Amino acid sequence: MATLTHKARLTRLQQGDGANADLSGADLFEVHLPGANLAGATLSRVNLDGANLREADLSAARLVGAVLDNACLEMASLIAADLRGALLADANLRGAMLTGADLRGADLSHADLTNSRLGGADLRAANLTRAKLAGADLRGADLRGAMLNETDLTGANLRGADLRGTALDGAELMRGH
Repeated sequence: MATLTHKARLTRLQQGDGANADLSGADLFEVHLPGANLAGATLSRVNLDGANLREADLSAARLVGAVLDNACLEMASLIAADLRGALLADANLRGAMLTGADLRGADLSHADLTNSRLGGADLRAANLTRAKLAGADLRGADLRGAMLNETDLTGANLRGADLRGTALDGAELMRGH
């Protein structure tokens, strides 16, 4: 089978055909792939800084060490995705499905995770400083050693979440009336 060029692979992704693709190490800076099917894709160490992945399916995708700073992942599905050590600073993850995702050591500082679903997610040692988690579902999430300083947790569901060793300085858990 012939090896696809970078341009051919990008064209296939833009047409929604990226399931199980291996794009490890690719530079996809500011790429526009809204609604793309990247389920099961290997995107380790990929540069997706500023990418538009709104409503994309990244379920069970491998994004270890990927750069997703400033990316739009609004309403995206990242169920059971491997995002260990990923950079998601200032990313838009509003309403994203991250149930069971592995976000150990990920940088989610200043990210908007409003109304996102993180039930059972592994967020050990993740940096969520100044992130917006208002209305987020964190039931059963593992947040041991995570940094949630100055994070907005207003209305977040933390039932069964493990918060041992979590830094919560200045975190907002409820708004005053």
